[in-house]
Amino acid sequence: MSDEKTHFGYQTVGESEKAGKVAEVFHSVASRYDLMNDLMSGGLHRIWKSFTIGRAAVRPGMKVLDIAGGTGDLARAFARQAGPQGEVWLTDINDSMLRVGRDRLTDDGLILPLAVCDAEKLPFPDNYFDRVTVAYGLRNMTHKDRALAEMTRVLVPGGKLLVLEFSHIAKPLAPVYDWYSFKVLPWLGKKVAGDSGSYQYLAESIRMHPDQETLKAMLVAAGLSRVQYFNLTAGLTAVHEGVKLG
Repeated sequence: MSDEKTHFGYQTVGESEKAGKVAEVFHSVASRYDLMNDLMSGGLHRIWKSFTIGRAAVRPGMKVLDIAGGTGDLARAFARQAGPQGEVWLTDINDSMLRVGRDRLTDDGLILPLAVCDAEKLPFPDNYFDRVTVAYGLRNMTHKDRALAEMTRVLVPGGKLLVLEFSHIAKPLAPVYDWYSFKVLPWLGKKVAGDSGSYQYLAESIRMHPDQETLKAMLVAAGLSRVQYFNLTAGLTAVHEGVKLG
């Protein structure tokens, strides 16, 4: 049986290989993931996540699914907003990242349900969650259309999906951004996380990710309505959102 091809950064690999390669990246960087995020973005990732949390507008009692939630930044905020009557799941396909997230949440006095799961095959019933979020995880998924369809499936009618992801930066800034991405990031990864290759992949995976308008069309194709996006930091990153109407 032939193996369909897909992208792993700039490499072309078999689809069956990609999940393992992505897993290696995040197993490697899990323990330094939050520190590297602060260094790479100059702390801006906290503002981008805060904007996403604000757009989610989680209310007490809501059910929330955080996909590829890693170290738990969004899930922590959602758990506090949803309160004891709410239900917030932290999920990730990578158990190393999930363990870091679990430990951080426990340190904050939050015990949340956790699941190691593939976003393309979510183990949750139809029409269950009021909010589904994925921050910096969609670009690593092999079949983004399948993952978005699954996220839509588990939303209740009237529920909202939010996708926070690196996107296509404004053209005048592209040369500087390319220099930073392909020269500084791998160097930083080697010095801080002992792993330059994973941050080379990060830079490449961002370039291979759909641009803002393409991703907007993908959310519509997944069955979402009122789809819009917000460019943050000149399009360096963007928040896409859509509502399930039926």
